[in-house]
Amino acid sequence: MILACDFHNHSCLSPCGSLELSPAVLARLARLRGLDIVALTDHNSALNAPAFAECARREGLAALYGMEACSAEEVHVLCLFSLPDEALDFGSYLAARIPSYPYSAEALGDQVVVDADENVLDLPDTYLGAALDLGYDELCALASSRGALVIPAHIDRPMFGAIAQLGFLPEGPYAAVESLRPLASGMAGGYTRICGSDAHYPEHVARRPFGLDLDTGWLAPDGSVRLALIADALAGGRVQLPMRA
Repeated sequence: MILACDFHNHSCLSPCGSLELSPAVLARLARLRGLDIVALTDHNSALNAPAFAECARREGLAALYGMEACSAEEVHVLCLFSLPDEALDFGSYLAARIPSYPYSAEALGDQVVVDADENVLDLPDTYLGAALDLGYDELCALASSRGALVIPAHIDRPMFGAIAQLGFLPEGPYAAVESLRPLASGMAGGYTRICGSDAHYPEHVARRPFGLDLDTGWLAPDGSVRLALIADALAGGRVQLPMRA
């Protein structure tokens, strides 16, 4: 079956994101706009994953949880897990590797941890958009070793994409690569290409979904997404691009 997927979305936790894009709003708009599987990928953190899990259940939406991690070379990488606790555990590991720069919400943007009803739980005082003290290869290997789907983000962007920051796309333990537009021959390194909304505002939700042909049983009885079946479908190139014209 072809499912509408979007593996790149932010919430009010990301300092460059809108305060209006709470996990509840993301889940509601994703359902209203016809998505089936949606990931929450805030910058270097999964602290809003528990709220998103509850909101996704309310909306009857399948969810993935993770972060858009930023390597020391300032390459963005999507790290996706099937359970909120897995994402939180990896997020805790990354938190110890975020530089302690002076942080000003007024200058850099608010970072808000909320519950499923949009009550504020915390305002982290470490800037989450910074580059981690982890090189790109190490970051990808660590995420993969913890069971994450590793997807280099927007590899064709002039900033924060692997090709711009590194000069090429290294080989890696990738489930796929994400790009904003069709790639020239060889740029994807033989990996399956997907697209993503990279939503930072409510109007961005579901702007660039992709279709994924998944085998029966992709959703476990507990409501979690079976990452192995996602990985198999991606490896097999069972992707529809674009999902919408």
